[in-house]
Amino acid sequence: MNIKRKSLTAAAIIATLAGFACSASAKDWKEVRIATEGTYPPFSFIENGKLTGFDVEIADALCAKIQAKCEVVSQEWDGMIPGLMSGKFDAIVASMAITDERKKKIDFTDKYYATPARFIAVKDSGITGTSPADMKGKVIGVQGSTTQATFLEDKYKGSEVKLYKTVDDADMDLANGRVDAVFSDAAILYQWLKTKDGSCCGFVGEEVRDQQYFGVGKGIGIRKEDADLRDKLNEATKAIIADGTYEKINKKYFPFSIY
Repeated sequence: MNIKRKSLTAAAIIATLAGFACSASAKDWKEVRIATEGTYPPFSFIENGKLTGFDVEIADALCAKIQAKCEVVSQEWDGMIPGLMSGKFDAIVASMAITDERKKKIDFTDKYYATPARFIAVKDSGITGTSPADMKGKVIGVQGSTTQATFLEDKYKGSEVKLYKTVDDADMDLANGRVDAVFSDAAILYQWLKTKDGSCCGFVGEEVRDQQYFGVGKGIGIRKEDADLRDKLNEATKAIIADGTYEKINKKYFPFSIY
């Protein structure tokens, strides 16, 4: 009996210590470090030496709702998920599509926006249809390590898919005649088409929506073990939609709703 009591007492002590350890390591999320790209206007870009854009303003609004002091930092796209998983930052607010492949490594909040992918081409290119058959033999520019790149590589076997570090780089090659078309998020392309450089070009073909590749929309990337932060951000997203903050930010960057 004494041995049994001692065993039970030891088990109770271990359980209590484990509880203390969990409490000690639990985060209150009063400070949150957020990564964005910084080279993806109008969602994230540098203006007057400061990060700004739709993603950055949404991140700031969410941080205000969860009453957290947030630092938004610039991170190259290829290092987003590795940086999150290694603890370099706590969340990714960088127009990242929620996909099954990415969910194998990280978790996501609910979507905070959803836009289709589109093709653009020079206005006198003669390109109207954008199916794989229509684009056979064409050179298509796309940002590397994106869902759009994966879609093209899987579906457009008859085209030459040219990968770029940024969408802007691909757009400039389109304007200079080095590629026949560019494929990216419609909202990103819309912004470039409004510029002087983008006046050469326009949308071609139809909107492209494929949940297998592009997911249900863009979400905030979170480590799998940080479900409490995910839940806080989900509630905060609902709150900024309800109080009109989301709509105000949306209208600042787009003449149409992207939610």
